[in-house]
Amino acid sequence: MASTQTPGRRRRSEGKRAAILDAAEILFVEEGYDAVSVEEIAAHAQVSKRTVYDHFGDKEEIFSRVLERVSDALTDAVRAAIDEELAGRSGLRDELVNFGSRIAGQTLKSSRYATFRMLDSRRGSRPGLPESKRDLAERMLAERFADFVETGRIHAADPAVAARHFTALTIGLVLEDLVRGRTDCSSQLQKVVADGVDVFLRAYG
Repeated sequence: MASTQTPGRRRRSEGKRAAILDAAEILFVEEGYDAVSVEEIAAHAQVSKRTVYDHFGDKEEIFSRVLERVSDALTDAVRAAIDEELAGRSGLRDELVNFGSRIAGQTLKSSRYATFRMLDSRRGSRPGLPESKRDLAERMLAERFADFVETGRIHAADPAVAARHFTALTIGLVLEDLVRGRTDCSSQLQKVVADGVDVFLRAYG
């Protein structure tokens, strides 16, 4: 049966849904999952509690959708970096350094990534991302590395393993330095990435 919802009503419904997620994200980050109630989310979103339940069902579902929304934004950023920096228009080393530096200098230092880490650390035993979205960024990188194997840009028996090695040698080390407060300087982060790329290329170039 066709929906009778008008475009205007649909936009209002989508606006309320977004407002609920915005409010929930702020509250979950500030107070943690257990301390936040559906009533509080509704009040901050300026909607009724009934509206919250109509859109999401329960608090656990709200949390899952918030976590997924933040993850999707980060995945989009990685996808854009892969498409723009690993496009075969420059030398392989330059492309890998530019890609790694972009993720290290923009994505890992973004407020969205900080939010994701905070939310994920506070989910406890509750389900995380759905299986289809776990490690999606690394799988996208593995697909690009498979293209590189096909064209002879790198030599790897398993592009997925090569992608994990690249991530560990570059982005992983930058993340470790950022978490431990070792560096926050862009030039230092780029050097970590460049050194990691050189090690990677000695194994896979």
